[in-house]
Amino acid sequence: MHPDLQKAIGQLKAENYTCVFCKGNTVYTSYDRGIAPLLKQYEKNTLLSDFYVADKVVGKGAAFMYVLLGIRELYAEILSESAKAVLTEYGIPVYARSVVNRILNREKTGFCPIESAVLQITDPTEALFAIQQTLKELKK
Repeated sequence: MHPDLQKAIGQLKAENYTCVFCKGNTVYTSYDRGIAPLLKQYEKNTLLSDFYVADKVVGKGAAFMYVLLGIRELYAEILSESAKAVLTEYGIPVYARSVVNRILNREKTGFCPIESAVLQITDPTEALFAIQQTLKELKK
């Protein structure tokens, strides 16, 4: 495991962040939940290639976002099987404390709406569109 990934994991756990991006002395952190921190980085056109990331929960939607962001390696506290498949397909090494069948929604009453929106999608750009549409619907 790369030292930058170990550093990201350490900060994720010590500071209770939801997401930590690390590359050398450059570190981006977030307390935002869900896919929000990934969309913010993507919308800012932040170049995250060669960054190592630690995240609390990674579903298939987040996995597609990490592909689009071009990260180097990922650690997730909770990782869905479909997210692992996407990351593996795109050559992003991934480590997880726990791998689950699907990510649940925040109320634990069903599946995560973002993961459900991209479940049948195989292209990262299509996934981004589906994620954006789902977020618009959820805000209504």
